[in-house]
Amino acid sequence: MSPRKRRALAIAGGLGLLALAVALVLNALQSNLVFFFSPTQVVAREAPGSGSFRVGGLVEQGSLRREADGLTLRFVVTDTAHTVPVSYQGLLPDLFREGKGVVVAGKLGPDGVFRATEVLAKHDENYMPPEAADALKRASPGPAPAGAMRAQAR
Repeated sequence: MSPRKRRALAIAGGLGLLALAVALVLNALQSNLVFFFSPTQVVAREAPGSGSFRVGGLVEQGSLRREADGLTLRFVVTDTAHTVPVSYQGLLPDLFREGKGVVVAGKLGPDGVFRATEVLAKHDENYMPPEAADALKRASPGPAPAGAMRAQAR
């Protein structure tokens, strides 16, 4: 084989390996991608019917209920315009409270109940994830929560 053909074969092999590596990285990123939706978007069926996604908003006052097993919790996430019922089995973060901001990750069940696999509570009283703050601002005609304004200023 001539040196020119060997060099062309080596370049083609290198490009093939590079394409394979890029395809594997993109596949890994896509499988770990989790989108955020507000309760209004979930009710409007803008969220995926299958697959994981996140829902963020406020935990509705008086909605937190514990099941008899002691680990299963039911609560409602709202953006002040619409609500999404959530079921979660596990331990809640220490900062989880009714009336406070929360982001839950999981899947929407066929019965309309969001089955959460992870619950994320805000880390202090002045912060709300920007996506949740924007969703609350779009959903309610009134003023946004105090933490929402500070989150947007960052």
